[in-house]
Amino acid sequence: MIDYQDKVVLCQVSALQDPGSQGMRLELPDGCLELFLVRRGNAVYGYRNRCPHTGVNLDWLPDQFLDSMESFIQCATHGALFRIEDGYCLSGPCAGEHLQKLPVTVERGEVMLLANTK
Repeated sequence: MIDYQDKVVLCQVSALQDPGSQGMRLELPDGCLELFLVRRGNAVYGYRNRCPHTGVNLDWLPDQFLDSMESFIQCATHGALFRIEDGYCLSGPCAGEHLQKLPVTVERGEVMLLANTK
């Protein structure tokens, strides 16, 4: 489990398409964190890049986390659909489960993650 304390700048909000998604690999003191961001309007959501069903990464190509209509997060392995705003799985083998949401915030045009310093 990650103990979030300090903020780490991930990117500029302007670097994210609207709507759009972007994957990242972040080296933290307690290990590597693979995550992705999804932007919808002024809101940015962050999730660990791991399917709750199989544990595999969700993207089928780099930065491709959304379905063709850009309405849901979609797992490339089995097609499960997750709501963008809370990571809740609506359909697929992990229906009713959630993606692991990460605490991201937008400040002064920068997307930040509260990150472990230990």
